[in-house]
Parts: sequence; structure tokens; C-alpha cells
Amino acid sequence: MRHVIALDVGGTGMKAALAGADGSLLYEARRPTGRERGPEAVVEAILGFAAELRDLGRERFGGAAVAAGVAVPGIVDEASGTAVYAANLGWRDVPMRALLSERLGGVPVALGHDVRTGGLAEGRIGAGKDADRFLFVPLGTGIAGAIGIGGRIEGGAHGSAGEIGHIVVRPGGRECGCGQRGCLETLASAAAVGRDWAAACGDPRATAADAAKAVESGDARARAVWQSAVDALADGLVTGLTLLDPQTLIIGGGLAEAGDTLFAPLREAVGRRVTFQRLPSIVPAALGDAAGCLGAGLLAWDLLSTEVSA
Repeated sequence: MRHVIALDVGGTGMKAALAGADGSLLYEARRPTGRERGPEAVVEAILGFAAELRDLGRERFGGAAVAAGVAVPGIVDEASGTAVYAANLGWRDVPMRALLSERLGGVPVALGHDVRTGGLAEGRIGAGKDADRFLFVPLGTGIAGAIGIGGRIEGGAHGSAGEIGHIVVRPGGRECGCGQRGCLETLASAAAVGRDWAAACGDPRATAADAAKAVESGDARARAVWQSAVDALADGLVTGLTLLDPQTLIIGGGLAEAGDTLFAPLREAVGRRVTFQRLPSIVPAALGDAAGCLGAGLLAWDLLSTEVSA
């Protein structure tokens, strides 16, 4: 059975799969990145994990994978196949595509940015499959974005398109890791909501999920924290939809797991802010934490299709 290797590398863990030509995941596995051992160890863990999958594919499906796709965080040069920088993994200028291809015996390898790769999957087989234009925004430790146009994801001139988390929505506000103040992700990410709720309730271990539960139980302090985050998020999303005019806004990540506790006030807040803009559908992501692997598999199959057409 023809299959590809799909790898989704996160800050602390890796998800991997063997993916069939129809996009289905034939086998799935997880490993820690081992980032505490340094960037070189992380790279070796990725290469070793991929080699394990190659061997398993041979054993189960009668042949080696025909290609591989890998999604990594940070700054990614997809054209050269270089993982340029990732703060949480400590690496710089890693020739990931070349290293993986060499370890896998010369098979073609596609390298993608983790959020854009997840957005590719959501656009083709998830919540955006009926939308020609969409914006995918996962709300996790930070906030990023993927711009979907006609079945592909727009990377931008320098590989940083879609960074909606660094739109300044509260000028002069909290300092962001990027160096600005008042960025969207300092106010409306899952990490920001968790931090604000921890301060409000006095429990330093409190999380965004705890805040959502407190909102649902009617806690006034939680409602204030939650509404502040929703308002900031709505401001950022309206800026995004004003620029991009998407048919669909897809919201994913940990904060989206709150369901209607998030989506009901968010739809109302965005609706209040639009004037001439057409209000897009605002929907939850459909693929959960499988999006990265599914997208990496799609990148690999796309690479093969491109080579055949060339």
C-alpha cells in the first residue's frame, strides 16, 4: 500500500503517522521531543522517529514510504527546507528537509510551518473544506493564523503570513515576546486567559479550562476575565477579516474546546464590530490535534503530485 510519513513536531512532543493516498492516518504514534537535552538531540529524535516509521511501513504495508512531510514550529523557510528558528526547541538554521531525506534513503520530503500545515488540513478535509477563502486561528500557548486561498495556504513573501497573534489590539499593553506591547496573544491566548484567571481567583495552578468552567457556573470574576479576552480576540479577528474578507473563520486550539462558552460571545462581539464587512461564519476547528499530522501527510502527497506534473 502506497503511503507517506507525516510528522508534527511540537515544543514538547511529536505526533507522527503513516498516511494513505486518501489522507487517512493508517498508523499513529507519539514521542517526546527531548528538548531538555538540547537542539541537536531534538533533531536526532525527529530523524530517528521518522526512520522507525519507515521500517514499520515496510513491515506492515510491503514497502517503504514514498515521501514524507514534517511540520515544525517557529520560523520556517519552506522553499529551502530549513527550520530557521524555534525558540522553544533552541534550534537555528536546521536543514531539516535534507537531513530527513538522507535518513529516509533519499525519498522526497516537504517541510511546513506547524500552524499553516494544520490550516491546510482544516481547509481541505476539515472545517474549511467548503470555503474558498478562510482564516484558521488556533488559540493555544500563543495565537497564530493560516490564510487559506483556493486550496492552498498563503505563506507570504517571507514565510510569516498569518501572524494574527501579533496584531496590536491594546496599544501600550502587556509586553509580548515579540517585543511589542498589547499583542493579541498576550490577551486572548489560552495561556493569557489561564494567567488572568489564576490572578483573579488566587490559584496559581488555574488554567483557561478552569476559567471556562467557572464562567459556565456563573462566577462573575471569571465572566469578567473571559469577556476581556473575547473582546480582544474580536478586535483582532475583525482586523483580519477586514484585510482578508474570508468566507469562514475557523477557531481551534485549547480555548476552542470551551465550545459555546467561547463561540456564543465571540460571534456576538465580532458581529457588533463589523460595519461594511461581510460577516463570515465563525466555526470550531474539526480535526483537533490530528490537524498537524493530517496536514503533513497532505504536504507529502502534494510534493509527489508536483513532481509527477513537472
